Amino acid sequence: MSDDTETTAGRRPATPAGRPSADGALAEGLLRDVAFLEGLLAGTAGVGGGAGRSRGASDEDVAAALGVFEGMRTALDRLEAHVVIEARRRGMEWREIAGHQGMKSSQAASQRYQRLVTRLEEIRQGIR
Repeated sequence: MSDDTETTAGRRPATPAGRPSADGALAEGLLRDVAFLEGLLAGTAGVGGGAGRSRGASDEDVAAALGVFEGMRTALDRLEAHVVIEARRRGMEWREIAGHQGMKSSQAASQRYQRLVTRLEEIRQGIR
């Protein structure tokens, strides 16, 4: 992670009180998944002495954790696509979007967005 994480977080506007974000359910789901994974990792850290099973988490917990990632990826993809759409709606150029996403070209940002949209449409249609 970069050193500007704190700076980036500081630039994120908070959702106004009493007004849910457009994708609040997605964000809340992600937060629950992250909390679950953190709890699982905290419960297994340093337990078990290497090889063998950890006493802190059951096999079912680990299996559930493995199953969480695809849903998290999909939720993050949806959120990212919505933010890019909003940036474009507000007149932000692709080169600006690219810079904020850590990319070097407008083409890279545009292609990333197209891949996100394609992936989400395939998921919606049941292809993926």
